[in-house]
Amino acid sequence: MNNGRICISVCAETADALVEQIKRAENLADLIEIRFDCLKDDSQIKELFLSIENLRSEIKKPLLFTFRSKEQGGNKNLSLDKRKNFWSWRDDNKITFGSPFDNKTFLVADLIDLETDLIEDKNWILRNSNIFKNSKFYDYVDKYFDPRDFKEKFTNKIIGSYHDFFAIPKDINSIFTKLNLETIDIIKIAAQADDITDTIPIWKLLEKAKSENKEIIPIAMGESGKWTRILGLAHGAFLTYAALDSGKETAPGQVSARDLIEVYRAKELDENTDVYGIIAGNTSYTLSPYIHNAAFKFHQLNSVFIPLQVQNLDEFMRRMVLEKSREVELNFKGFAVTNPHKQAIIKYLDEIDETAEKIGAVNTVKIENGKLYGYNTDATGFIEPLKNVYGDLSGTKVAVFGAGGAARACIYALKKENAEVTIFARNPEKARNLAKEFDVNFEPIATRHSPLANQDIVINTTPLGTKGELENEIPVAIEQIKNIHLAYDLVYNPFETRFLRAAKSADIPTIGGLAMLIAQGAEQQKIWTNLDAPVKEMSRAALQKLR
Repeated sequence: MNNGRICISVCAETADALVEQIKRAENLADLIEIRFDCLKDDSQIKELFLSIENLRSEIKKPLLFTFRSKEQGGNKNLSLDKRKNFWSWRDDNKITFGSPFDNKTFLVADLIDLETDLIEDKNWILRNSNIFKNSKFYDYVDKYFDPRDFKEKFTNKIIGSYHDFFAIPKDINSIFTKLNLETIDIIKIAAQADDITDTIPIWKLLEKAKSENKEIIPIAMGESGKWTRILGLAHGAFLTYAALDSGKETAPGQVSARDLIEVYRAKELDENTDVYGIIAGNTSYTLSPYIHNAAFKFHQLNSVFIPLQVQNLDEFMRRMVLEKSREVELNFKGFAVTNPHKQAIIKYLDEIDETAEKIGAVNTVKIENGKLYGYNTDATGFIEPLKNVYGDLSGTKVAVFGAGGAARACIYALKKENAEVTIFARNPEKARNLAKEFDVNFEPIATRHSPLANQDIVINTTPLGTKGELENEIPVAIEQIKNIHLAYDLVYNPFETRFLRAAKSADIPTIGGLAMLIAQGAEQQKIWTNLDAPVKEMSRAALQKLR
C-alpha cells in the first residue's frame, strides 16, 4: 500500500453534465478535479460554482478546481486577467465576505491548481493564498461552518503547475525551483514524452522533491509516459490523475480510474513491487496488462505489469534496465517483447532458450539475480489453438503473411508439425532470407496468384487490422481467400478484424489472435512466477476489455 491518491478529472461543456460526472466520480476517486475551462459558455461558470456549493453536504471527497488556458492544456483561450478574475470570484447575492475573505473560489475549493504565470505574480498569489493562512479565516469558519467537518474535509492546498505539451524541458530542475515557493503546497510538472527514456528527468523529480521535503505530482504525458501515472503513487507522488471513463481522458496518456484501481492496483503498489511490462513500439492497443495483472491479482502477488512504449531499444536498455548503467530503479523483473524489438533485444540477454535461439526471436525476458534470460512462447502459443481447431497439420499448405518476429515463431512451429509453408511479404529481401533460413517457400505479395492457389490455411502475422490507423487494412484481398479452409489472424485488438470478418462472410472457419495471446501469456506467467497461470481469469480480463 501507499499514501497516494487517485484524482479523477471531470470535464464537460455544461454545468449539469459536470455535476453528474462529479457525483459519479465520488464512488471511485480520492479527490475530484473539476475542469471549469471545459464549460462551453462562460455563463455556466457561476451556475456550476453555485451547484457545487449546494452539493457540499453530499460530496465527501475533496475538490480540486482548475481553470486552465489553452496554452497550458486547457480547452479554450483564457487571458491572464480572466483567470485572475475567476480565482477572485465572489457572489454578492450570497454572504458578503469581508477582506480578506472576499475570494469565494478559494473558500469553496479544497485544492486549487495555479499555472506558472499566475504564480509569477507574487503579490497576487501571496494575497490570495493568505486566505488560508490568516487566523481570522478560522473565525469565519466557526461562524458559517461546522469547524470539525471543515477541517476534516478541506485540505487548503495550492498546486503550482507547469505543462509542456511538446517535450520534456531541459531546464526541468530550474522549473521545479521556480515553483518551490512557500505559498505553493504541491508542485505539479507535466510534460510530453515521445519515447520512454524521455520520462527519466520527470521521474527523478520524485527524489528531488523528497530531499527538499516537498509534495510533487510528476507526470510524463503521452503513451510513453503512461507508466509514470501507474507507478507514481508507489514512489511518493502526491496523486495521480485518472479519467472517469475510457475515452474521456483530459490529458494524453491518462488511464481510467477503474483501470488504475482494478487492473493496475495503483494504490496497493510500493517500492518493493515486482515490475513487469510489455516492450513495444506502440502499446496503445495492447491487452497484455489486462491478462497479466489478472494473473498477478489471482495469485495475490506484489507484482504489476505496465505498458512500456519504446522507440529506441538501445537507450531503454542502457538507461532503464541494465544494472551497471541504469539511471532509475524500478525493480524490473521481466518483460513481454513484441514488434519491433523481438530480435533486437537478443544482444542484451545473458542466455536464451533453445526455442528462442532456433526461431531467432525473443518475446519473453526474465530478470533474475541481475541476469537477463530470453525465451520464446509465441511458437507454443500459436500452434496450440491451430491444432485444436484444424487437427493434424502434416502436409497442410499454409500461407504466412509477414516476415517479422511473430512470423518466425509461426514458421518454426509449423515446420515442426511438417506443414508446407509459403511466406508472403512486402519486403522481398527480408522474406527471401527468412524463407532460406527455414527452408520454406517465398512469394512477393505484389506477384502472388489470385486467388491463393492450393493454400489450406492463411495466417496473418502482420499488424494490418490492428485497432487504430491500421484497423481497416487487410493482408490479403477478400476474393483471394474463398478457397481456403481456415483463416488465422494474430491480431487480437479488435477481437474480430476485417480479415476475420471477410473469412466468415465466405463461410471459412477462423481463429482470432486472442487465443494465441492467452496461450503464450500463460507460458510467460509460468516462466516469471513458477506458478500455473489462471487461464480463465486471464481470458475473462481480455474479453471484458475488448467488449
